[in-house]
Amino acid sequence: MAVKTVQAIINGVTTTLTLNSATGKYEATITAPPKSSYPLDNHYYPVTVKATDEAGNVTTVDPSHATLGNSLKLFVKEKTAPTLTWTYPGANALITNNKPKFEWTVTDDDSGVNPDTIGITIDSNSKVTSGITKTPITNGYKCTYTPTNALGEGSHTVKIDATDYDGNAATQKSVTFKVDTVPPTLNVTTPADGTITNKSTITVSGTTNDATSSPVTLTINGQSVTVASNGTFSKEVTLSEGPNPIVVKATDSAGKYTTITRNVVLDTAKPEIVSVTMTPNPVDGGKTFIISVEASDA
Repeated sequence: MAVKTVQAIINGVTTTLTLNSATGKYEATITAPPKSSYPLDNHYYPVTVKATDEAGNVTTVDPSHATLGNSLKLFVKEKTAPTLTWTYPGANALITNNKPKFEWTVTDDDSGVNPDTIGITIDSNSKVTSGITKTPITNGYKCTYTPTNALGEGSHTVKIDATDYDGNAATQKSVTFKVDTVPPTLNVTTPADGTITNKSTITVSGTTNDATSSPVTLTINGQSVTVASNGTFSKEVTLSEGPNPIVVKATDSAGKYTTITRNVVLDTAKPEIVSVTMTPNPVDGGKTFIISVEASDA
């Protein structure tokens, strides 16, 4: 009897093959399933071939066949790379922790993310793939990593990488940020602490700077004061009678701050002369006498 039909069944779709008279084989051009075969059992699509003769006899083979089994395993690879997304830190962030916990996600909705390929590179150091915490999420992982060594002050660039199970490498993502753990410098040159004056105003002046996250903002007793480009500042402060604490606060862009307090006393009350005595009085010419004055100042 002659073969009547030959069919191939892949991923639930049946295709009837056509006899090629030149080769004597039954052939068809079939569109592969759109999704990767990696997530499937044994990472392939099983193919079933069914041959039927004119009498209605049927032979079926699939990957379990002892001889033809391996030729009935269809491996399909995707071409879309995983997606990397930074969570922390953000671009151009100023952070005050020199051992930040980096956070990012990597997802792939087809063959899936290969967790062994997830890596992070800090500045020009070697890529790190160990020590990364990988928490499963839909189609991928939420990743965190804390560097073992403290980062230095200033700018840093961190890169992340990942590949899916079909070998597609994600486009590397990087983020640049600054570490600032040191508060700004602040020097109040005038007035000196403990100054006593009878003037109703006093000049508060000095310098401030921050090497990592300038510009520095300055307040004196809560009021904003302009800082020149060279870091100097000067402001007249009105005093009240009696003690006047003058609080100077310099704050950098990362929120770190330094404060200095100068205590100044305004005393405008004149002293009082209460009594004066001279002994002896009268006194002989050319002789000495003692003058005694009683004075007070409130």
